[in-house]
Amino acid sequence: MSDMQNKDGERIAKFLARAGVASRRDSEKLIEAGRIKVNGKVLTTPAFKVTEKDDILFDGKKVAKQAPRLWRYHKPEGLMTTHKDPEGRPTVFDALPKELPRVISVGRLDMNSEGLLLLTNDGELARALELPATGWVRRYRARAYGKITQDDLNELQKGIKIEGVPTGPIEAVLERQQRDNAWIQVSIKEGKNREVRRALETVGLRVNRLIRTSYGPFQLNNLEKGKTEEIRNRILRDQVGHLVDIPKIETPEKTPRSKPKKPYAGKPSKQHRRRK
Repeated sequence: MSDMQNKDGERIAKFLARAGVASRRDSEKLIEAGRIKVNGKVLTTPAFKVTEKDDILFDGKKVAKQAPRLWRYHKPEGLMTTHKDPEGRPTVFDALPKELPRVISVGRLDMNSEGLLLLTNDGELARALELPATGWVRRYRARAYGKITQDDLNELQKGIKIEGVPTGPIEAVLERQQRDNAWIQVSIKEGKNREVRRALETVGLRVNRLIRTSYGPFQLNNLEKGKTEEIRNRILRDQVGHLVDIPKIETPEKTPRSKPKKPYAGKPSKQHRRRK
């Protein structure tokens, strides 16, 4: 198909990511599996370039490029952050409201963690927000079994090693010690696999509850567990417009509500009484 591609277009993997089908890397896997068609033909290379004029299908369904959108989601514990779990465990995406478009997560929260998980329909946006170079801080509240001092926690500023790879500095602040459990605020910039749990293990603590409270400028606040809330387009452009192109979406102005008329009380007016 390479002789039919539009040289002015963008690579199909990037197009699929922008459409919220999957990340670039996962889009390449979909192409290898023969699940992507362009103009009626199965695509065989991720280097193929397309435009919005091309007819692009994923598993037989048309793919249309959409404006990037972002949602806050309060993930409950007990859900996997994956579209399909090989062990058949329940996933975040099984639990989402049916009216949501196809979305992917910005990073992950492990099965036993809860709190703020960002969701987007745009793979490029997800990738940009996950990169350590973006510099966004992820904040957590951890309840951990064991007794600890602030001096012990300050050791985490040096970072730790996860599977031989060093992390950046980890900021941990002791909120309070409640008998055998400590509540700790933890801030990281990378979010490696189970980084918070492993970091606290290095100072002798065992995490038994972990809640992500913020991701960059976006806060969990009082969002109910299991609920989603979309980030407004204006806020999205302000916060991530320097990372990914976010077109302005005009929202129609609300028609002012007219004040309801008071119901007739059943009493005749003075003028009406005079006529009698």
